[in-house]
Amino acid sequence: MSKFHVSITPEPDSVSSATAHHQNSSSLPFTTASARAVNHLNMSSKHNKYSVLLPTYNERDNLPIITWLLTKTFQEHDLDYEIIIIDDNSPDGTLEIAKQLQKAYGENRIVLRPRAGKLGLGTAYIHGIQNATGNFVIIMDADMSHHPKAIPEFIHKQKEHDYDIVTGTRYAAGGGVYGWDLRRKLTSRVANFMADLLLSPGVSDLTGSFRLYKKDVLHQIINATVSKGYVFQMEMMVRAKQFNFAVAEVPITFVDRVYGESKLGANEIVGYLKGLWSLFTSV
Repeated sequence: MSKFHVSITPEPDSVSSATAHHQNSSSLPFTTASARAVNHLNMSSKHNKYSVLLPTYNERDNLPIITWLLTKTFQEHDLDYEIIIIDDNSPDGTLEIAKQLQKAYGENRIVLRPRAGKLGLGTAYIHGIQNATGNFVIIMDADMSHHPKAIPEFIHKQKEHDYDIVTGTRYAAGGGVYGWDLRRKLTSRVANFMADLLLSPGVSDLTGSFRLYKKDVLHQIINATVSKGYVFQMEMMVRAKQFNFAVAEVPITFVDRVYGESKLGANEIVGYLKGLWSLFTSV
């Protein structure tokens, strides 16, 4: 296995506001880094396939948009891909929307793996990776908080030194957060500070959820991860360090959801603190 180290690539541009980001997401120009990487990606990614895992719960409004943006990104960069939608029996009819998307884009591109109920993020990834046919796996939020335009930069970064993991960071130069109030920003900052202090994970954004993994690496990390909920993302990075995987960071712009409600509440915060303490005492 590779020696654990972190490399950060600066993001050459950022979105000036949350409103502009979402209203113009379909027409935003590719970043300079993406443009430079287009030919490289086209030449070197022919044999690679990228499986995007999209866990969903009440995302009927966001799912068609994120699917279109993902498809546009992969097609413009001539990348092989599949989008695996893991819906946890959303009461808003997300699965019905997903079925319509599958008819529109094809079963080879949109893979539906619904579950009987809301069973948690960690098990959703396990369920998704079991059905992934790509040799790389991308995890991201389905609520458009993560823009697919960053994916070519993730891929380009991964190829620089054959990194095992590339993770998006809001807290390095070029990254940022839009649409959060002060309380939410402080919560995220404190959560990352506490995790960095107690666990020394070697990455600047431990609670982020926009990442590119080698499939076999993700499989090994998931098999070793025991946390549930939001702590799951944090433990995966801790396990990556434990297993000496090579990790690179790419600054991203995180934009708060436009449609639907945030799933972060008091229970999730308490669960995070308990999980952090459990990792500190056991890893």
